[in-house]
Amino acid sequence: MEFGYFAQAFVPNFEVEADPGAEHRRLMENLDFAVECDRNGVKYVWCPEHHFLTEYSHMPAPEVFLSFVAAKTERIHVGSAITNTTPKVNHPARVVERVTMLDHLSEGRFEFGTGRGSSTTEVFGFGIDSLDITKEMWDETIVQFPKMWREGMYGPYEGTFFSMPQRNILPKTYSKPHPPMWVACGSPATFAKAGSLGLGAFCFTTGDPQVLAPLIKAYKDAVASATPVGDYVNDNILCVSPFLCMEDRDEAFRVASDMHLNYYQSLVFHWLDNIQRPKHVPEWPAVLPEPTPEVVKTLAENGTLCVGDPDDCSRTIQMYEDIGADQLVFSPLSTTMGYERAVQSLRLFAKEVQPKFDKDPVHRSTRMREAALTRS
Repeated sequence: MEFGYFAQAFVPNFEVEADPGAEHRRLMENLDFAVECDRNGVKYVWCPEHHFLTEYSHMPAPEVFLSFVAAKTERIHVGSAITNTTPKVNHPARVVERVTMLDHLSEGRFEFGTGRGSSTTEVFGFGIDSLDITKEMWDETIVQFPKMWREGMYGPYEGTFFSMPQRNILPKTYSKPHPPMWVACGSPATFAKAGSLGLGAFCFTTGDPQVLAPLIKAYKDAVASATPVGDYVNDNILCVSPFLCMEDRDEAFRVASDMHLNYYQSLVFHWLDNIQRPKHVPEWPAVLPEPTPEVVKTLAENGTLCVGDPDDCSRTIQMYEDIGADQLVFSPLSTTMGYERAVQSLRLFAKEVQPKFDKDPVHRSTRMREAALTRS
């Protein structure tokens, strides 16, 4: 089991009202925390591409953020989770140029995560009039990227959603044959599709590990016989969990009950209208009440939250390992726990928990790529 950090750039309005510089502070804290993760042996930092989603994510340019992270770190892999690959948002040739630049400047530490946008607010903002059509856009572009970064000319290409004349797209990849490829997944069908295409899968679905187990199984069953869209199979699936690790478990449950976990969750269902809002979640601007410490404890014990003392966190991670997850990703700054507490939590986790599970110094995605080179 490997570990990652999700740099979401959550900027709650109530912090901006109290401090007009809160947006800048939040962005810089996300950057600094990524550096702290590198120092503490966390293997990945993931960064989304979101547009126009007030409070939820002020992170529209993962390639810019991740270039800063790569420059300030030595070992951690920097990944887009996701880059929006719909041509109206990002022309595929420009996507490839950014990927290969990051691949070079990080010297092979870039992970290329793809997706199609997560809400009508984003998609309609770029002149796309249907969420459904973005599926077709992703299908068209995902097979073109490997062609674009191979040696020699690309094209001419005449597609449904983009076209371009014959061009040599530069630079070519630093990683051989190319950076690891990933895609965001939600339903069982998309997990199976990701596996069949040999792509790593971002499991952004929430719930306890037993809820996620069928999704991971669908992926693992399909990836075992994948026909990869790229030049190798990236057999990799990650899950995301709230996180807080403290010496005193009761204090951890208390802090977690007061760090706006459910406010953030309410924002998820407010903005991401490709996800059906559960009946228990009120319509915005009403928000879910925050959980009590007792509820946090229950959620930690069933694995929904990676919260508590090192033993609690270890039990949760074992649940994810048991269902076949390859990586667990945390986003402590998508709460109001505060930067210093997040760093303390990370350091304790890195000392007491991480060594029990991540014993391979080489990144799993690197293993996948190296295995492909050996076979060839």
